[in-house]
Amino acid sequence: MAEHPKIGIRPIIDGRRRGVRESLEDQTMGMAQRLAKLYTDELHYIDGEPVKCIIADTTIGGVSEAIACQKKFDTENVGLTVSVTPCWCYGTETLQMDTRTPHAIWGFNGTERPGAVYLAAALAGHAQLGFPAFGIYGKQVQDADDETIPDDVRGRLLDFAKAGLAVAQMRGEAYLSMGSVAMGIAGSTVKDEFFGPYLGMRNEYIDMSEFYRRINEKIYDEEEYEKALKWMKENFTIGKDYNPEKNQHPERHEDWWETCAKMVLIGHDLMKGNPKLAEKGWAEEAGGHGAIAAGFQGQRQWTDGMPNGDVMETVLNTNFDWNGARQPVGVVATENDSLNGASMLFGYLLTNTPQIFSDVRTYWSPESVKRVTGYELEGHAKDGFLDLRNSGSTTLDGAGKATRDGKPVIKPWWEVTEEDQKAALEATTFHPSGYEYFPGGGWSTHFRTSGEMPVTMCRINLVYGQGPVLQIAEGWTIDLPDEVATTIEQRTDPAWPTTWFAPRLTGEGAFASVYDVMNNWGANHGAISYGHIGAQLITLASMLRIPVNMHNVPEDDIFRPRAWTLFGTADVEGADYRACKNFGPLYR
Repeated sequence: MAEHPKIGIRPIIDGRRRGVRESLEDQTMGMAQRLAKLYTDELHYIDGEPVKCIIADTTIGGVSEAIACQKKFDTENVGLTVSVTPCWCYGTETLQMDTRTPHAIWGFNGTERPGAVYLAAALAGHAQLGFPAFGIYGKQVQDADDETIPDDVRGRLLDFAKAGLAVAQMRGEAYLSMGSVAMGIAGSTVKDEFFGPYLGMRNEYIDMSEFYRRINEKIYDEEEYEKALKWMKENFTIGKDYNPEKNQHPERHEDWWETCAKMVLIGHDLMKGNPKLAEKGWAEEAGGHGAIAAGFQGQRQWTDGMPNGDVMETVLNTNFDWNGARQPVGVVATENDSLNGASMLFGYLLTNTPQIFSDVRTYWSPESVKRVTGYELEGHAKDGFLDLRNSGSTTLDGAGKATRDGKPVIKPWWEVTEEDQKAALEATTFHPSGYEYFPGGGWSTHFRTSGEMPVTMCRINLVYGQGPVLQIAEGWTIDLPDEVATTIEQRTDPAWPTTWFAPRLTGEGAFASVYDVMNNWGANHGAISYGHIGAQLITLASMLRIPVNMHNVPEDDIFRPRAWTLFGTADVEGADYRACKNFGPLYR
C-alpha cells in the first residue's frame, strides 16, 4: 500500500460558551492526545511501522468544526475514526458523516458533565441515519481530573482500532486469482460480488500458463533466483520419499528445486510487482497486480504436469526467506480457495502474523485415539481434537518453534530472530510430493505444530440468498507422543504439515462437543491464526456487515456497533443477521 491509513481522532466538546466550552478544552483535547499515544505505542501496520494518528485541529463543538475536521481527514488518508468526549455535546451536529469509515465514540464515565449522555445521543443519531457506530463507556465512574484509560475502555479502544485498521488496510487492495477453480472447490470460484461490496477489494486474474511463460522467458530477477535456490538447497531438509519405488524420481529433484525457486519469485512479482523486471525490458510485468492476497489453483491443470505450488505458497506466507526476516509477501491460499484466503487475510491484518492454511480433515474422538494408538487423551485434547493438515503447504511459522517467555508463539515478522528462523527450518522436512495427487512432482512441507498455543480458526462461507457468513472457533494446538503422532499421520499423509486443534467447548450448540464443531464447519478448509482473536473477528465482521453464524467467544468479549441491540437483545445471533442485512455491505 502506498500510504498507511491513519486513525482520525475527533475531540468532541460542548459548544456552549460563557465558560462551559472553555472549561472543557484541556480535558477534551487531553483525551484525544492520550488516545493517540495509546495507539502509536501499541499498534503496528503489517509492515511493522507504528500506527499513525491524526487529531482534529480544534475541539469540535458544532457543524463548522465537524466539517473542517472531515476535510482534514480526507487529505490525510484517515481510514477509521474515534470521537472522544467527557461531556454533553450537540448530537447530530458533531457526528462523523463518512458512511464507509468505521467509527467509535468514547464517552468518559464521569459525573460532572457526563460523556455518557452525548454517547447515547450520538449513537442514536448514527443508527437513525444508517451508519452505525461503536460505543465505548467505562464501567467505573472516574473523577474529572483522572487521566488514566481504564482497562475495560482500553481493551475496547484497541479491539476497535485493530478491526478498523484491518478494514482500512484491505480497502482498495486486490485478491489475485492465479488460475481458476481447483477440483470443484466452491471457494475457488472467486466472487466479485463478495470482495467488492463487502471488503472494498478488487479481483485480479491470471492463467497459470503465465508462470510457464515467465519461467521460459526468464521474466524474474536472475540474481535473486540464484540466492533463493542456494538458500533452499542449504536450508530445506529433504525428508523421506513415501511414494512407492516405481513413483520415486530422484533424478527430477534438481529440476523441481529450480522450478519451485522460480515460482516463488514469480508469485511475488505477480502479487507485488518488481522494478528489476523493468530493467530487463518487462515494464508491464514489473507493475504486478497490487495483491495483498492471492490463491494458486495448482490442481489439476498445473500439478498434473509441473511441480506443485507448495514451496511457493509456503515461502510467500512465511516471515522470512533467503534475505532473512521480512514481511510475508501476503496471504496465499492453496487451491485458490479465495474464501479461505479472505479468512486468512482477516487474521493476518488483525494480528500481523502469518496464517496457517489447513484442511479441516478429521475428528479424532478419545475413543478412536485409544482404539488406534492405545493412548488416552488428556489436557486440552481430553474431549478429542481436529486433525488440521494441508496437502503439502503452509507457513513455516506454523510449526510454532519461535518462543516468547519460553512458550511457543507465531510472531510478527519484525520480532523474528535468526534463532526463530533456524528452529522453524530444523523442524521442517520437504518430501517428494505424492505422485498419485501430484504427478508433476514437487515438494510437500512437513512439521508438527507445537502444542499449547492459543489459536483461532475461522472461515467465510457464501450462502445463496444470504451472502457471506463467518464462523469462528477458538482453542489450542496440542502435542501428542511421537509414536501416537506417527500412527495418526501414517493414516493420512506423513509428508504434510500437521496441526492438531482442540476447540474450546461451551456445552451448547455447535460447541457442545468437538464432533459438533467438525460437523458444523461450513467447508473443507480453515484459516488458523495465533491467539484468541475471536472477539476481534466478530468486531471486524460487524464493520463489514458479515454475520457470524458460529463462535465460542465469551459473551462479555463481544463488541459490535450499539445499533445491533436495536435488532433484539434476547437473540444476539439473530440480531446480528438482521442488523447486517438491514445496513448492507460496507461498500454497497
